[in-house]
Amino acid sequence: MTSPRQQKWRQAIADTFIQKMPFNQLLGIELVDYSATGVSLKLAMREELIGNPVHGILHGGVTATILDVAGGMTAAAAAVQRMEHLSSKELSQRLSKTGTIDLRIDYLRPGVGELFFASAEVIRSGNKVTVTRMELHNQAGTHIAFGTGTYLVG
Repeated sequence: MTSPRQQKWRQAIADTFIQKMPFNQLLGIELVDYSATGVSLKLAMREELIGNPVHGILHGGVTATILDVAGGMTAAAAAVQRMEHLSSKELSQRLSKTGTIDLRIDYLRPGVGELFFASAEVIRSGNKVTVTRMELHNQAGTHIAFGTGTYLVG
């Protein structure tokens, strides 16, 4: 069960990733859903995000970025759930150290679509490291890419 404190921390994490990271704002990443077990993000296709001008497909770097954001947010939510007993100051200090250790992206199909949805879930959450699995689909449900991310979370 999610406590009000966990919800407050998840909201702060979401604000950081979605509202305070200029690159994520530049891409136009939007939050759809965020819980203790995962996240769902949305990205609308725009001309500036095209990686292949002949076919008009989503740039691979944009794909990797939205999957990394989904993985990082999910890792942070798992850390909040695991470290809820810490003081707000200590939890804030630990979360401020959150970062990507390793990121693997498998591109399954060209990024064709008008809307893209990224989701992530925890594979394993430890004291210092969390591993997540992420997926990217277009508005028709076509699986575009998946990834595995390893994150330092404290």
